[in-house]
Amino acid sequence: MHFSGFRRSQLDSLPSSWHIVSHNKVGVATPGDRDRDGDREGEGLTMRANSSASQRGEMCEGCRSLPASHPGFVSIDDETGIRFLSHQHPRQPQLFSVVRQACVRSLSCEVCPGREGPIFFGDEQHGFVFSHTFFIKDSLARGFQRWYSIVMVAMDRIYLINSWPFLLRHLRLTIQSLQSTALKVFDSEQGVCPQRAVRMNSVFSPAVFPHQRSGNAARSLTSLTQHPNLWASLHSSFSWLLKACGSRLTEKLLEGAPTEDTLVLIERQTEQEEEMRCCEGEDGGGSKPQRHPSESLLVHDFLSEETNLDDLPGPKFRSLRHLRQVLGAAEFRQLAWHVLMGNQVIWRGADPGMIQSAFTVLKSLLPVGCVRSVPYSGQYEEAYKCNFLGLSPDVPIPAHVSSSEFSVLVDISPDKSCQSSVVSDEDICSLYQFSISSASTQPTDRGPTLLNKLEVALSNENLSVDVVSHCLLCLKEEWMNKVKVLFKFSKVDGRGREDTQKVLVHLGATGPGEEDNVRLLKFWMTGLSKTYKSHLMTAVRGGERSPSQ
Repeated sequence: MHFSGFRRSQLDSLPSSWHIVSHNKVGVATPGDRDRDGDREGEGLTMRANSSASQRGEMCEGCRSLPASHPGFVSIDDETGIRFLSHQHPRQPQLFSVVRQACVRSLSCEVCPGREGPIFFGDEQHGFVFSHTFFIKDSLARGFQRWYSIVMVAMDRIYLINSWPFLLRHLRLTIQSLQSTALKVFDSEQGVCPQRAVRMNSVFSPAVFPHQRSGNAARSLTSLTQHPNLWASLHSSFSWLLKACGSRLTEKLLEGAPTEDTLVLIERQTEQEEEMRCCEGEDGGGSKPQRHPSESLLVHDFLSEETNLDDLPGPKFRSLRHLRQVLGAAEFRQLAWHVLMGNQVIWRGADPGMIQSAFTVLKSLLPVGCVRSVPYSGQYEEAYKCNFLGLSPDVPIPAHVSSSEFSVLVDISPDKSCQSSVVSDEDICSLYQFSISSASTQPTDRGPTLLNKLEVALSNENLSVDVVSHCLLCLKEEWMNKVKVLFKFSKVDGRGREDTQKVLVHLGATGPGEEDNVRLLKFWMTGLSKTYKSHLMTAVRGGERSPSQ
């Protein structure tokens, strides 16, 4: 028997369907129309039950999922108005054809190793099928077991493949419940009358074999599990699965090709979700695994690349222009230079909100993939863990860090001359004093080119903060494109230094500040998404194979 379901009744768009099938059983459950068709839906179920009563009356027990006069089951989703319907046969001829082919293939030619487990098959014309085959114990069956498959049919291949882990996890719970219930019935029947001994002692001959076959008709799943409300239970389970499976995957509208920042954020979110699932699996529902405080902050900030400044308490930096006004033009350039070069930027002070606001505006200088931030910590974290580090005022800086040219320290101390208890964001410089120090002796006045152009925009008071933000976004996209070209040329193609220098000339990265431009490009390469790198490597390998094919 099979349960099937779909979300719309239009023939031109065949939706998802659920089925549970065996070799000789037929039945249907379909999530159908909206509330406006609710009255006609109920009438239709009754009419179909009456019209097919004679047909159902001829079915044996194993071919019937519901009694001949049963109109089926109905569940209504209050949020969407969708009705989930369960009945014996598919309502549409097109659906019946698709369901029948999926059922036959799931139990015949489409098998997996061991004959139990999930498989995927299908095509654009007949739909795509997720099928999970399993055995149910039956004391009267040949081999003491029967095949069943729970099948989901959908026309969207990507949707079905992306739903694989979710479907597999929940279908196994249903299958385990059916198997354990049937096993109890099997053991009970074997205890009363062991069929193996009966069969071994019975006389076999061609004359009596047909009579033996006819007397051993297929049994229904209800009989095998002794569960009188089995179909109602399966209807509820499959209705929930259809709703949950559809709501867990959402579509996002992207205008044009996704940016590198978007790809990196998607990858990080996926990695974090997988890490959380792994932690939950290893924990087994007990206490949550303990994390280091700085690690918890790092995970919390993992997806907080666009922190809302209004949510931060106390005085805060509002924009890059505001930060430049507070620190001064020379100090801001020195700090921004370290950020763009990939050096570790350390802020040490007693106001976590203000430090977080500084990191929020400074992180806008970099691609998302280049940002590793620990907003506030009670101990020093090494540069390989984070390039933005906030520390409480009593945390000492290790000697190897303070003497390194690859780090910059911003110490924040309260201004004792300030007597006001209420200070606005614009007066933040009157509340704190900022001291910037670094062991780097490399001049920052030449480059990189991106910083030079940004400072021109920041110093132009005729440009609003929003215009400067869009200007920075365009500059980042421009230089990220240069990074992609350089990565393809130097890392993927493996060209030499002379050829790479020619590419830098074409990219406009030479001239004054060339050294800083090259350092920026190399650092930004580390922020390229795994999706882009994988696509590029695949395309290159495909190009290498094509001449020989």
